[in-house]
Amino acid sequence: MAIKFAGNFEVKRTPEEVYDFLSDPSKFAALLPDFQGLSVQDSTHFTVKVNVGISYIKGTAEVKMELAEADRPKRAQYKGKGSMAGGHVALMAAFDLSPLDGDGGTKVAWKGEAEIFGRLTSLAGGLLEPLGKKQVQKLIDGLQAALR
Repeated sequence: MAIKFAGNFEVKRTPEEVYDFLSDPSKFAALLPDFQGLSVQDSTHFTVKVNVGISYIKGTAEVKMELAEADRPKRAQYKGKGSMAGGHVALMAAFDLSPLDGDGGTKVAWKGEAEIFGRLTSLAGGLLEPLGKKQVQKLIDGLQAALR
């Protein structure tokens, strides 16, 4: 089951500042909904742990992430794979940054996709997409607040 997300927001920071924040998991990982922990392997690889609760399926997901595309200060793209109770997930999240005219701010155009596999898709069914969208919105709200 594939779930896609996209949107944009504006902040009053330079593209360089926004890129530096988005490309450093030690700065943004704690903003992830139900964040439990972070382990950084090197400058482009890290593992994040989050609590997962869908219907009666509860547990911790461990997601191995890679900064797959890094073009300072224009673009950061992450790819990741993880496992949780009842399934596996493949993720992609990308942030395209462009300067705003005149005020030194930045437009952040973001998109993401989650592909969920396994027993979880049949057990949680129609709950996955609305829950995913709610969690993504929490993350985007947190990013906007942190970048103010």
